[in-house]
Amino acid sequence: MAKRYALFALLAGTLMIAAAYASAFLPGGAPGWSGWAMALGIPAVLVSVMVLGAARGERGVGRLVYPFAFSGLVLAAGFALALGLPANEAAGATLYLGLPLRAAIIIYGIGLFPIVVLPIAYALTFSEQTLNAGDLERVRLAGEEWARARAAAGAPSAETAPRPAGEAEAIHTGAAR
Repeated sequence: MAKRYALFALLAGTLMIAAAYASAFLPGGAPGWSGWAMALGIPAVLVSVMVLGAARGERGVGRLVYPFAFSGLVLAAGFALALGLPANEAAGATLYLGLPLRAAIIIYGIGLFPIVVLPIAYALTFSEQTLNAGDLERVRLAGEEWARARAAAGAPSAETAPRPAGEAEAIHTGAAR
């Protein structure tokens, strides 16, 4: 179910981004809504790709749903803030860690936030999101069945398949290209 929602969000986000880019070709330039379409489409695409990468069968993304939702909200809020704040940066404007407010929101909130939060979330859920012994056994059995099917069809195995010129020699001598 998580993959279905993620695919829908990926499609919707991609269409919003495409509409924002396409609107730049309208007479008179891009309308005001195009920035908002981009600001909402980018987080939708990013989060949906994370969900598609982390979803495992019926379990979905497990506890990663919370950091993914939080990341999507922070990204969308960051883009919305940067778009919604007035463009009043002047020579004497207050700087936040060396940047004007809107630039600081983009760099620190949108750029650095996922780099800090998401690896921690993945690390905390690593044992429940990775392959367990049962999964590895299913992969091993599927590989053996695939090899038996290839052998029955008369296809060469990976060990006996012809190699490109020079590759067999490099394997035997230990030389690398």
